[in-house]
Amino acid sequence: MNQQNEEGLSLANVVLPNGILEFFTISSIVQSDETLSIYLNEKNIFPQEYINDKLSSKGFYDEIKVQDFPIRGKDVYLYIKRRRWLNESTGNIVIRNWDVVAKGTRMTKDFAVFLKVISRYQAGKL
Repeated sequence: MNQQNEEGLSLANVVLPNGILEFFTISSIVQSDETLSIYLNEKNIFPQEYINDKLSSKGFYDEIKVQDFPIRGKDVYLYIKRRRWLNESTGNIVIRNWDVVAKGTRMTKDFAVFLKVISRYQAGKL
């Protein structure tokens, strides 16, 4: 990785919720005079609780839009695509359970709460 990419990732770690780049990649960043839009895709890393099952990636859920803290007078929006997997053993679709992740990870409580909120979008709980 070159120095410019490393500096960009360091800046992203400061701007984005703590720990998000462990599970998401930045697919693009779009700026306008009023907004900064950051597009994130969940990495194809199997959920820990299914590590012994045969999973196959089945793409992403529809993108959700989450407003984050403003930066330099610009509204910041995170466009998040959550991944889903097919459990070949059961035929069920599975997603990462952020409750489980928060218990066994280095992520902050704030980030865990943030991820739980976006999980509700997929589950239709909001």
